[in-house]
Amino acid sequence: MTTAQSPLIRAVRADDLAALLPLNNALAPHVGLIDSRRLADLVIWADLALVVEADGALAGGMIAIGPGTAYDSPNYRWFCDRYADFVYVDRIFVEPEMHGQGIGRRLYRQAMDRAAQRRAPVTCEVNERPPNPESMAFHRRLGFREVGRQDYDGGAKRVVMLEHPGAVPDGTATARG
Repeated sequence: MTTAQSPLIRAVRADDLAALLPLNNALAPHVGLIDSRRLADLVIWADLALVVEADGALAGGMIAIGPGTAYDSPNYRWFCDRYADFVYVDRIFVEPEMHGQGIGRRLYRQAMDRAAQRRAPVTCEVNERPPNPESMAFHRRLGFREVGRQDYDGGAKRVVMLEHPGAVPDGTATARG
């Protein structure tokens, strides 16, 4: 009898992009739709670009970006306008059949470790309109707290801006006044 190995989390490689794109886009609207060029740009800008590999196939990923890039996302820019430093989780996605196995927590642990090295918070947003209650509950269980809200697309979309305060080892604030 063989046992399945725990999914591997590793850095994105150039040959992963073609498989990552449909994984990302299948989870819309909870993860923003992108094209192959935008995905390549995100990986270039990323502070962390990770994939989840299970049984030899990609089953998820995470892209986290620090300040100072050319990324034009209104959500990323919201944090740029308010924080001196941060690790912004632009997208995290795990195949639905892999949910409940701790993969999201493992991905976030990578972002939190990176943020702790820089003494910066981990930031992200979760859709409120259209609603994503599962993601909001997940982030709250991890210890994220709301730091703002933002509407865009003429009010058709609203996100809740979140910060993980535990990523800063001594609890000092890094948000701009």
